[in-house]
Amino acid sequence: MRKTVAGLLAGISFMFACGTSAQSQELTIFWAEWDPANYLQELVNEYEAETGVKITVETTPWADFQTKAFTEFNAKGSAYDMVVGDSQWIGAASEAGHYVDLTEFFNQHKLNEVMAPATVKYYSEYPANSGKYWSIPAEGDAVGWSYRKDWFEDPKEMEAFKAKYGYDLAPPKDWKQLRDVAEFFHRPDQKRYGIAIYTDNSYDGLVMGVENAIFSFGGELGDYSTYKVDGIINSEKNVKALEAYRELYGFTPPGWAKSFFVENNQAITENLAAMSMNYFAFFPALVNEASNPNAKVTGFFANPAGPDGDQYAALGGQGISIVSYSENKEEAMKFLEWFVKDETQKRWAELGGYTASAKVLESEEFQNATPYNKAFYETMFKVKDFWATPEYAELLIQMNQRIYPYVTAGQGTAKEALDALANDWNATFKKYGRQ
Repeated sequence: MRKTVAGLLAGISFMFACGTSAQSQELTIFWAEWDPANYLQELVNEYEAETGVKITVETTPWADFQTKAFTEFNAKGSAYDMVVGDSQWIGAASEAGHYVDLTEFFNQHKLNEVMAPATVKYYSEYPANSGKYWSIPAEGDAVGWSYRKDWFEDPKEMEAFKAKYGYDLAPPKDWKQLRDVAEFFHRPDQKRYGIAIYTDNSYDGLVMGVENAIFSFGGELGDYSTYKVDGIINSEKNVKALEAYRELYGFTPPGWAKSFFVENNQAITENLAAMSMNYFAFFPALVNEASNPNAKVTGFFANPAGPDGDQYAALGGQGISIVSYSENKEEAMKFLEWFVKDETQKRWAELGGYTASAKVLESEEFQNATPYNKAFYETMFKVKDFWATPEYAELLIQMNQRIYPYVTAGQGTAKEALDALANDWNATFKKYGRQ
């Protein structure tokens, strides 16, 4: 537990200087260890300069993030005043009483109108369509794509591609083109490969990758309000989507059966693949010449449409919540008041954070600020997410166990994998009394 305590003289001078707080305080926000957390620390340093309230963004590696957070929650510890928790946590954290109910705050600030609709739905509201809110959309994120512009714009490659496929080589507009381009550039004898996709099955990497296909093929994971999954998770559309993902795996670099965000950026920086799937949050490293020698020839595009024109992407990102066991809830609420202001959201985007503010996202200034912001803007208005129910971790493990052998080793069929997954999820929902 950390508490306030600035020196008496400093506190008195602050009161007279700013008049915003009777006593200086310190707050801690818990998040995972990555660049957006560094950007948030820069932002809250400006809050300290403005109000005198010191905020520390405490981080831990992604692999430990969930375990460390819920260990503290379950102990009802006050180490963290706020947490930028994963979207899937919201059911477990709210039902267990770990998060403060922010519904009144949400409605008071009309955040339904201020934030991009999908970010409200998936980062903040639980249960679905309940009008109950537990987080403020903080770090918007989703899965998008990077590609090698120099490979795509090589005249000889363009001529050869058009001769083979009958249309111009360009960033794919649909999953058929994604497959064609991946096949075209897949040249193991040249140590050049077609595509890098998520395959890691230790958390949500593979599942989010497959979600990109499922949602854009017009499929769903289930009915989030009734918990019905039969005929939905194993629908014909989902079978075709999983088959398409399995086919893409055949165009990945060798040894790509356990790859996530680090490896997928390396696919571009190390000249391995023509296209690479990744969270937008990791794209800043690809436009930095210090971390990507191909920065000047790296382009970006949003997840392509499916065969019927549906175009969605798997949601990443997180909302910021006040922890119920914080001893500084009132001060944390004041910070959220500041965080949701238009000028703060604009500044958050300038520092590198992915604001969820619809007004900022829609501005030309934001969309032209980086080579990938326009694709990010296009994506954040068409994202979908995994189950957010308290038992999401079991559902995630079951999905990994069923689809991983098919995607990476061709074991069984897509239909068999998804039928088995439907049975798993039915059993899980019955166990928790949701069916």
